[in-house]
Amino acid sequence: MKRRLYYMLPDVRSARAVLDELLLARVEYRRIHFCAKEGTLLADMPEANSMQKTDMVHGAEVGIVIGAVSGFIAASLFLLFPLETIEARIFGFLVAVLMGAVFGSWLSAKSAATIPNASLAPFRERIERGQVLLIVDVPFDRVAEIEKMMEKNHPEIDFGGVDPHIPILS
Repeated sequence: MKRRLYYMLPDVRSARAVLDELLLARVEYRRIHFCAKEGTLLADMPEANSMQKTDMVHGAEVGIVIGAVSGFIAASLFLLFPLETIEARIFGFLVAVLMGAVFGSWLSAKSAATIPNASLAPFRERIERGQVLLIVDVPFDRVAEIEKMMEKNHPEIDFGGVDPHIPILS
């Protein structure tokens, strides 16, 4: 189980130092993301991707539920207007529910990809002023260790909170 930690760093130089420390602390490179004003990050720094910057994942999660319910309703027609065999009815029902979930997830994720991530709203103004947001996903049992390390080595950074829900797709 992982937790997502947010830290506001004063500048790119500080962000680079934190990246090095996290890597030395054996935090996986793919679990570290920076969100900064366009064009300010160094080339070797992992920038947050669209899954972290937008509500795409949340949209997909909602779409699965709505699509599955819609598919369930559509699939109920297979029970009202029966096919020849019970196997065909069950197969048609399951396919309709699955297709509804897949289509709903795809459509919702596509539309939510244009919406900025609500979790990043408190940080947007500071990012526009030139600060850098660090997003790091760490195992639950290492959260206290990482927090202590950041407090000890970087008193200039602001702790931005912990997001207990990390989507499976991130």
